[in-house]
Amino acid sequence: MGTLADLLRAHLDHAILVVLGSMSFVLVWLVTERLLYLRRVDPGAFPSREALEIALTRHLTAIASIGASAPFVGLLGTVLGILVTFHDLGTSERVDVRTVMVGLALALQATALGLVVAIPAVLAYNGLSRRVEVLLARRREGAGTEG
Repeated sequence: MGTLADLLRAHLDHAILVVLGSMSFVLVWLVTERLLYLRRVDPGAFPSREALEIALTRHLTAIASIGASAPFVGLLGTVLGILVTFHDLGTSERVDVRTVMVGLALALQATALGLVVAIPAVLAYNGLSRRVEVLLARRREGAGTEG
């Protein structure tokens, strides 16, 4: 049976890629659903402003959570990758600068991937939140002119 460092060395990149890939898939799914819904929703069809707001903000928390947590998943991958690199340095008889640099570069890829997921998530959340605000304002304007 291998050590934890061996396990991390063998599976860390794949694990981080699977987690961030899954987060990306869910993000694309939720953003697409929200865009399609917000395009066709009729604010006047809801019995109350609260019911409309609940319907409009559905899934926005999940989108925001992906944007907030993806960098941390990437950072976790980076920290664990650096730990593996330091472990390898400590257990090797000879220090090779190339090996260290390659290990650190590979570890930093996880942070980059986390940011690649997080930045579109934050942009999508902000855009969708603005659209929700506009639809709620239109509902208020419509309610004010009706009576």
